[in-house]
Amino acid sequence: MNIGDAAARSGLPAKTIRYYEDIGLVSPARSNNGYRDFSDTDLHNLAFVQRARSLGFSIEECRALLSLYDDRERASADVKALAKAHLDQIEGKISGLQAMQKTLSELVHKCHGDDRPDCPILDGLAGEHRKEVCK
Repeated sequence: MNIGDAAARSGLPAKTIRYYEDIGLVSPARSNNGYRDFSDTDLHNLAFVQRARSLGFSIEECRALLSLYDDRERASADVKALAKAHLDQIEGKISGLQAMQKTLSELVHKCHGDDRPDCPILDGLAGEHRKEVCK
């Protein structure tokens, strides 16, 4: 099938599919006229990458996951280690976001948001630790 059909069936834009080909994630055959000829395996790999990317895996992690998927002699421990490392990164990001939320929430709570110029939000962003609140 051509790239338009592959895009329609995979739900990925043709531009993304071309990019994945350029970086070697998929390698469709070429017909005699030079057009890409995507197989069912290529479509499966595109769907695989799309699902992995939706879970936040990087391109290189997707490459490793595809390699592990294709290796029938792989140990599931290798797959788990890669997924666990990614999960640890996600948990670290969540923790960082929660810390940002707490800090910003405290700053917003301290500010009355009136017409006066003093504001602990700006003081906090500037690194000033005034005990005053917006008056």
